Amino acid sequence: MEPAKTGQKETIQPDNGMDEQLCPGGGRHAAGEDPAKREQILEGARRAFMNQGFDAASMNDITREAGVSKGTLYVYFENKEDLFKALIIQGKTRVVQTAKHALNDHDDVEESLFDFGVTLTTSMTAEETIRSMRMVIGVIDRMPHLAERFFSEAPENGYTVLKAYLDRQVPAGTLDIDNTEMAARQFIEMAQAGLFKHRLFGGMCSAPPREQIEGTVTAAVRVFMAAYGPKKTA
Repeated sequence: MEPAKTGQKETIQPDNGMDEQLCPGGGRHAAGEDPAKREQILEGARRAFMNQGFDAASMNDITREAGVSKGTLYVYFENKEDLFKALIIQGKTRVVQTAKHALNDHDDVEESLFDFGVTLTTSMTAEETIRSMRMVIGVIDRMPHLAERFFSEAPENGYTVLKAYLDRQVPAGTLDIDNTEMAARQFIEMAQAGLFKHRLFGGMCSAPPREQIEGTVTAAVRVFMAAYGPKKTA
């Protein structure tokens, strides 16, 4: 449904019934509260941004990709910046939760670090992640808050998740670290050494093969444990 054009500022009303989907209990979702519809719109926005880039993609493009009207789109999201922010949060949450599970699935510290490093580096060098980061960098001068949202540590990111893990290992005696925040950043940098920045800035045209990621992370774990493993007593 296109908004009526008048001499006043456009007011966009949602389509009748399009955003009032039936709930499992037989009721209807209030306007803008149907999670399935919201996800449908986000998936359409993701395709539009990936295909055309943030600047070139319009709200009309997003409505076509999502299969909804513009009225319905504006019930859920104010503008394409709002959509992009939602996609950033969604993507970060998915990556962090996957990495957290990998970190906590083992009792052995080296196995935990290895799985965490492989999972995080695989996610960070994936095509969609790299293209999203490039879009953020492309608009950073005029939309610095987008970059803040992308790189923010709230509520969680790879560094905070790893730091929390290291904070539990130090009192348990499995690691000997004075500054767990620095150690977490050091490990992540080593786990992505020669991979992430090459991907981001075009030195590597496609995601690195798993064997290369595993080799890089294995070396990172070895160096990390040499520096922060439990000290041997005489």
